[in-house]
Amino acid sequence: MRLISYQHEGRPGYGIWTDRGIIGLSSRLPGYPDLRAVLAAGALPELSAFLDEREDLDLSEVELLPPIVEPKKILCVGINYHAHRIETGRDETPHPTYFTRWADTLVGHGGALIRPQASTRFDYEGELAVVIAKPARHVKEQDALQYVAGYACFNDASVRDWQRHTSQFTPGKNFPGTGGFGPALVTTEELPDPQALSIQTRLNGQVVQESHTERMIFGAARLIAYASTFTLLNPGDVIATGTPSGVGDKREPPLYLKAGDVVEVELSGVGVLRNLVKDE
Repeated sequence: MRLISYQHEGRPGYGIWTDRGIIGLSSRLPGYPDLRAVLAAGALPELSAFLDEREDLDLSEVELLPPIVEPKKILCVGINYHAHRIETGRDETPHPTYFTRWADTLVGHGGALIRPQASTRFDYEGELAVVIAKPARHVKEQDALQYVAGYACFNDASVRDWQRHTSQFTPGKNFPGTGGFGPALVTTEELPDPQALSIQTRLNGQVVQESHTERMIFGAARLIAYASTFTLLNPGDVIATGTPSGVGDKREPPLYLKAGDVVEVELSGVGVLRNLVKDE
């Protein structure tokens, strides 16, 4: 299933996105106000019962929101592709590099990424996002994918100078409206192997990043197992798994985002996340 969250005529909703349109679930499942509530109740399998129902809306009628609206945890992974580690000059590490984002940094497919007033060094980072289905604590790597609800595209856009004010990434990753997430949450029955996906980022139609998730240093299962050791992962939590090489900051000359640019992140089987860049 491809599950989306959206706003229609000023009201939030969620549903199943099919080739024919949107099957709205908010009215059919009034006990679950959003997709995070569906996951928290363990009700994700119930949604497939509505797959044959008539579509209620066309995609053009709604404003897409991040698939999980206001996730409680957004954990991001840095330096997780070999070629990206090399282009950044970083040393190999035995453990994943984790940092956090906040929910108000996220925008959905079609929303605007906001280049902040404080910097002109605004950079793209196409990634695979993992959405957690059920509480996960001290999970073994071999069991970790059983805790996944599905996958989405992510643009962990970064304000590079603020990212490097100190050794901590947090300031450069948390300006409002700087993270793209969507367009849909594609559930695991459609994508059983997160390490079997091609990934591409395009800037104004030109390919700027191209790789494959098998080239991650730490795969999704390892990332989940590691994170579940230092925190309790809850339904709807998001792990952004890191970006491949080709970021604008490491090009010569650098290639930073500006108002009017269109950034697309595409993952095979997941979809295309498209965002326009606007100035704050």
